[in-house]
Amino acid sequence: MGIIGSQIKPFKATAFQAGKDFFDVTDEDLQGKWSVFFFYPADFTFVCPTELEDMGEKYDMLQQMGVEVYAVSTDTHFSHKAWHDTSEKIGKLRFPFLGDQLHTLSKNFDVLREEMGLADRATFVVDPDGVIQIMEITCEGVGRNANELTRKIKAAQYVRENPGQVCPAAWEEGSDTLAPSLDLVGKI
Repeated sequence: MGIIGSQIKPFKATAFQAGKDFFDVTDEDLQGKWSVFFFYPADFTFVCPTELEDMGEKYDMLQQMGVEVYAVSTDTHFSHKAWHDTSEKIGKLRFPFLGDQLHTLSKNFDVLREEMGLADRATFVVDPDGVIQIMEITCEGVGRNANELTRKIKAAQYVRENPGQVCPAAWEEGSDTLAPSLDLVGKI
């Protein structure tokens, strides 16, 4: 796929967010901030609300980390509002939902299932320079874990802020990191 390390492509999408009027979000709005694009197949479905609720439980923490979450499906912003107004789980969520009915974002991130007009269950973390640092795609029946995503974002932020350091497997904030060098070859 070659998407890790690539620059986010230009886009414009209309968003629904609780307590706000509809508004547009563009690639320019992401500059200088960490962003999560949380693609899901469709509103009014089954696994999707459980994942979105899980993400909602981490939203305050992510905001404190300087991260904005954008839930994205190929539904319209009107559908997002209707789902928010009728679902107990979705009604609690405060992050923006982007309408992608023209499939611009789904195509930009290469997650559109053309034959169905739906996005894959996929997550992308974009750094403040608009570069994709993390991606995860699962099959439709497998939900994601917001705890693991939050851990990965903390690691990506640490690596960005500490050049020359890397985070080993299962790294948690405050744990030891590695400084890759010839001295470490064959010793890990």
